[in-house]
Amino acid sequence: MPVTRRLALLGALAAASGPLPAFAACGGPTTRIMPVGTEGGLKIGLRTYPRTLALSAGEVVLTFDDGPSPDTTPRVLDALSCAGVRATFFLIGAHAAEHPALVRRIRAEGHTLACHSRTHPWTMRDIGEAAAIAQAEQGFADIARAAGQDAGVPWSGAVAPFFRYPGFADTAAVNGWLAQRGIGVFGCDLWASDWVLATPEHQLTLTLSRLRAARGGIVLFHDTRDQTARMIGPFLAALKTEGFRVVHMVAGHGTAATAAAKPGWTSETERIIAATRPKRGA
Repeated sequence: MPVTRRLALLGALAAASGPLPAFAACGGPTTRIMPVGTEGGLKIGLRTYPRTLALSAGEVVLTFDDGPSPDTTPRVLDALSCAGVRATFFLIGAHAAEHPALVRRIRAEGHTLACHSRTHPWTMRDIGEAAAIAQAEQGFADIARAAGQDAGVPWSGAVAPFFRYPGFADTAAVNGWLAQRGIGVFGCDLWASDWVLATPEHQLTLTLSRLRAARGGIVLFHDTRDQTARMIGPFLAALKTEGFRVVHMVAGHGTAATAAAKPGWTSETERIIAATRPKRGA
């Protein structure tokens, strides 16, 4: 769909969805903690891989990419704190190095720190094997240092052994490097599509509709987006109202229990990557 037509459609949907609903000053969905073991490597998230976490119906894992941002991450953290739920933040190493106080706040408030590369190259498939591995290794080290930990062993303390590729564009070389170090690769099961400019009202309506259809799963947000910072409080209130439960991923031992995709599964992200990946020689 052409970009102009897509934006026009989003505008129409946003207008139809109405204003953000009011939500209680505090209080959110019930929660539980899920230790996720990554021994020998792990690759999950149905938008990219044919397996995901073994969640029960109605369970939601909240994940945020690309932060931290001083403009928006504090507002996301405020909403999560108010609702009493915790999430996993896949941080960009360079951003963590620039804003260590925010990294320490995320950790202090009980959220999980994870890695989303050092500088978010698009794509890691196009920068060479050594550079791609360095993006993962240095990203973990940056986040560990920002959290106040010895960067020599980032995935055994402050930073969970969880990695998410920019755009989910994984590589065999980095997958092997991660697996040897017991680091898991995380895609997602559904996304809020908040990389597309939209109103918070539309984003709330869209994300809830996808959750209702899927009955839960790993959700991808970006804590660097103003529209997400504005909608996350009403979103958490809606989860409580509709009976969803938030699951907080933390580092675990062994190998996590997973569930297989439904028959006929295909990778949606591979199609998107093929359409948006820079053409060689361009």
